[in-house]
Amino acid sequence: MKTGITMAVALAAAGWAVVPPAQAQVSYKDMADALHAVMESDRTVYTRMVVNRLQNEEKVIKATEHFKDDKSLPLPAQMFRFGSEMVAEKKMGFSYSLLSLWPVNKQNAPKTAVEKKGLEAVAKDGAKPFYGEETLGKSKYFTAVYADKAVAPACVTCHNDHKDSPRKDFKIGQTMGGVVIRIPMK
Repeated sequence: MKTGITMAVALAAAGWAVVPPAQAQVSYKDMADALHAVMESDRTVYTRMVVNRLQNEEKVIKATEHFKDDKSLPLPAQMFRFGSEMVAEKKMGFSYSLLSLWPVNKQNAPKTAVEKKGLEAVAKDGAKPFYGEETLGKSKYFTAVYADKAVAPACVTCHNDHKDSPRKDFKIGQTMGGVVIRIPMK
C-alpha cells in the first residue's frame, strides 16, 4: 500500500492526475500524437537501419517497388502501407496513410479537403502537425497530418530518380508528404 501511495504522490507532484482506469480518457490529439510517434520511429528505423544501410552503404540488396519479383526489400512507403492495411484488418477504430502533394503513386494524393489542407500546412512548416475534423459518409473524424521527411539518402534518390515522380528536387530533411491519422469521433 505504501508503494501505491508513494507512486500516487510522485505522479501528482509531476503534474499527472491519478485517475481510475474506468475514468481515464485520452484526447484525440494526444492519441494521434502517440500513434504518430510510434509510426514515425518505426518508419525511420526501417529506412535508415535496413534500406539505407543495406542498399546504399553496404550494397547488399536493393529496395524496389516490385520487391517480390525482384527478390529485394520493400520500399519504406510499402512497409508503411502494409502496416496500415494490417491495422485496418484488425478493425482498431482508426486508420492511417502516407499521402503527398507530389505522389509517386497517384493513389497517394490527397482525397479530402482536410487532407489537402493538412499536407499544404506541413509542407509549409514541417515542425508543426495539422489537426482538423471532417465528416466522411455519416461519421465524424479527428484527422491529424504530420510531415513525412526525407530521413536518409535512399528517400531522396528514390523519389528524385523515379520516372513517375512529379518532383525531382528533394533534399535530406525536406517534407516529402504527410502521415494522415484519422480517428472516429464519438
